[in-house]
Amino acid sequence: MRKFLGAGVAGFGLLMAVPAAAQTPQGETEALRAEVAELKARLAALEARLNAAEPDGADGAAPVVVPPETRAGAAAPVVAAAPPPATPAVPAGTKISWKGAPQFSGEDGWSFKPRGRIMYDAAYVGSPDGISDPGLGFSNELRRARLGVEGTMPGGFGYKMEVDFANGEIVVTDAFMEYEAGKAVFTVGQHNGFQGLEELTSSNDTSFIERAAFTDAFDFVRRVGASVQYFDGPLIAQAGVFTANVEDLFDDANDAIGGDGRLVYAPKIGRTQLHFGGSLHYHDPGSLPQRVIYRQRPLVHTTDVRFIGTPLLLADNTFGYGLELAAVRGRFWAEAEGFWQHVNADTGFDPTFFGSSVELGMFLTNDTRPYKNGIFKGVKVSDPVSEGGLGAIQAAVRYDGLRLNDGPILGGTQDGYEASLIWTPIDYVRFMMTYGHLVYRDAIIPTPSGNRDYAVDEIGARAQIVF
Repeated sequence: MRKFLGAGVAGFGLLMAVPAAAQTPQGETEALRAEVAELKARLAALEARLNAAEPDGADGAAPVVVPPETRAGAAAPVVAAAPPPATPAVPAGTKISWKGAPQFSGEDGWSFKPRGRIMYDAAYVGSPDGISDPGLGFSNELRRARLGVEGTMPGGFGYKMEVDFANGEIVVTDAFMEYEAGKAVFTVGQHNGFQGLEELTSSNDTSFIERAAFTDAFDFVRRVGASVQYFDGPLIAQAGVFTANVEDLFDDANDAIGGDGRLVYAPKIGRTQLHFGGSLHYHDPGSLPQRVIYRQRPLVHTTDVRFIGTPLLLADNTFGYGLELAAVRGRFWAEAEGFWQHVNADTGFDPTFFGSSVELGMFLTNDTRPYKNGIFKGVKVSDPVSEGGLGAIQAAVRYDGLRLNDGPILGGTQDGYEASLIWTPIDYVRFMMTYGHLVYRDAIIPTPSGNRDYAVDEIGARAQIVF
């Protein structure tokens, strides 16, 4: 403000002096010039006193000192413009990579990545022998809509948090912290137990729209607990102690306790990756009796119709065990799994139910099904559409059986014969179609004529993106 004031007064004096000099005799002109010079000297002295009184400047800028030598005929000082404020720089050593979404990593061990998945399903389920149910026929749903974050911290720590919005409410899927020490990984929080190959393989990477029937029927869910995993070449050992799912902890189930253990031997012989595994599972509901109903949909999730299912059982505890086999060689893969679920019931009879699946698949393109740390992983497309290729195309067939009959309990049996075709145009995006022929015995939904043995056909489709 002082600079503008001084410049304005000086400029006004000069403007008044020039026309006056043009109209007055020589003597008077010299007098006017002397007055202007004296005025400039007084302004310079005033400027110096103001600068001394406010050294930082009224407007926050560095003060400009007008030297007393400034007189008539002297060149005005040139004041350089202040540089613009510096833009904050990305911290040194920060690396930004792309894994379906940006991942930020620092040299000190910190990393952060948003993650999520969107799966939209549509399906058609036939109506056997005149059975009428609104859940049959065409149906569709937003199967999964998850959003979360994951990353690492200095010292070997990591974290993951993910929630699902698909059902119109927020459901916590994963919420845990882990610590890696050499060949061991320790995890605390809501996470998957170690139920088996089919369950532990992400829904992003399965060969069919739904996992094998027994994984859903026997209530394989994430639970809050603590676990440890040990990786030593082809040997993988996993064990954990768990309570209940985080949602059930608010329903007086917070004294439930259970354990899961899994052992895998996965040698690679030449070009063939092999997998041999087994698991044990125990769950005690605590002070509340466990209400058990084992049932299953017709190999798609868009309908709530169940053709097989046990009656309500009150269980003191449950015990399960499973066996796993798998192999991958080039474009081909195979996997087989069996699981026995035993119920220690209050009815005087303790039933054991059984589920199994056998799957064979191959890629029609030059791709393979990745396998790592005891599970199948997502396909890395060798010739993506984004580069003018066809993407990855794979086909698979599967037998999927579920037995819910034992002794006096008749929950029915389901034998599913399925085929699938999957197109992955680029990494993180894929489209699936499945066909299933299901044969039922002792179904819990009879036909109008009372028949409980019949067959059902289903067709399913999915579009998905993950990041």
